[in-house]
Amino acid sequence: MAEKDIVEKTLESYNDVFADIVNGLLFNGEQIVKENELEAESENSMYKADGRLHEQERDVAKYWRNGEIRIALYGLENQTAVDPDMPLRILSYDGAAYRNQLNQNCKTKRYPVITLVLYFGDGEWNKPKNLLECLDIPENLKLYVNDYKINLFEICKLSDEQISKFKSDFKIVADYFAKRRRVPGYRGTKDTIKHVDEFFKLMKVLTNDNKFESIYNENISNAEGGVNMCDFLDTVEARGKAAGRSEGKLEGKAEIIQELIKAGKMTVEQIADMLKLPVEKVNELAEMVLVSA
Repeated sequence: MAEKDIVEKTLESYNDVFADIVNGLLFNGEQIVKENELEAESENSMYKADGRLHEQERDVAKYWRNGEIRIALYGLENQTAVDPDMPLRILSYDGAAYRNQLNQNCKTKRYPVITLVLYFGDGEWNKPKNLLECLDIPENLKLYVNDYKINLFEICKLSDEQISKFKSDFKIVADYFAKRRRVPGYRGTKDTIKHVDEFFKLMKVLTNDNKFESIYNENISNAEGGVNMCDFLDTVEARGKAAGRSEGKLEGKAEIIQELIKAGKMTVEQIADMLKLPVEKVNELAEMVLVSA
């Protein structure tokens, strides 16, 4: 789990990607937040429960600065599954950040804390998006309970126009999640991936699909020249077709083995020699025949 958390954070921790996400989602692509104005902030904060201190950790958080002045604290939270308690979690993170400002005991102006929840799931977010929806509140108390909404962005619902606002590797991530289901024959973009290793590791985590790691390691990690999603998906398709052909050949050989076994005139070693297969593979195919029978 710790390794998964680290992988999720790596790509978005780059200032160019972080600023791009904020500008694309909050400022319609206008370059309001600059890379050189961002400063990493510790993702960890503490809270007390059961008489003990506990640690809570954001995915990624950065200060937005103008010189020595902190303008805002931005936080990013990645979600691949719907979480009904998300408003409570975000309130906890943001509250800890505001508490930290109090603890600093400074006379400067306080700055806002803004958290963006990036939801990469295919299904609709059908759980609470604000605090009041999480609570069972007696009617006579509703007037006195303050609300707290989350800034939720469902990446699969982003329009082509919204995706075009991004300039970094996040544009390629967003394009994939927004179009892979709704665009027949989706081929990916030809935009060159800048942070290649971090990109494919993040995609593996977000999709829970090992092909992003295996094909990267076998075909891309040592490749010369730029890498793009279009070429990657072409490799995926080619590998799928090759696997299909191989599977078809094995099924044919399994049928041959079935007939030879029924005839009882050849040993496993003789069958292996005839089919030019290892004995272990013949035994495996023979077992498959028996199971299917």
